[in-house]
Amino acid sequence: MISALADYRGGSPAAFLLLVAALTGFVAVGVRLSIIDARTHRLPNRIILPCYPIAAALLAGAALMAGEPHRVVSMAGGAAVLWVAYLALHLVPSAGLGFGDVKLGGLLGLYLGFVGLPLVMAGAAAGFVLGGLWSLMLVSGRRAGWHASVPFGPFLIGGAAIALAALG
Repeated sequence: MISALADYRGGSPAAFLLLVAALTGFVAVGVRLSIIDARTHRLPNRIILPCYPIAAALLAGAALMAGEPHRVVSMAGGAAVLWVAYLALHLVPSAGLGFGDVKLGGLLGLYLGFVGLPLVMAGAAAGFVLGGLWSLMLVSGRRAGWHASVPFGPFLIGGAAIALAALG
């Protein structure tokens, strides 16, 4: 996303501003959801669901104003891929992925898909790696057992952020 931001800066000012607004929203909502999930193990619908049309409109507007309509298709594909993949994991008994994580996955897929479908998988993988490392640290430090519940939203958001910053 950083390279897209740099590319858009030299092009349409409106596209650049829409992309900046979308990224600002990603950071603000990501921080808020991470804090809430860490405290309550919940990702509230009242925050996640309104973000879908807002993020989609900002990102799609930026893409269309920049003359890159393929990004809109990629965004929709990214959202669908992560939503379905996380739903499948949610349905696995004892997988520990809540339905809030499923809804969050679709939202993160919009952002990751904006850059490209390969980034969708990289962002998801980074989130699982971060969550796994944190869980191993908790278990190895005897601060949690193997079946402890760990809020996963912050790691999904962190993985997407890392992918967007490092690869996007």
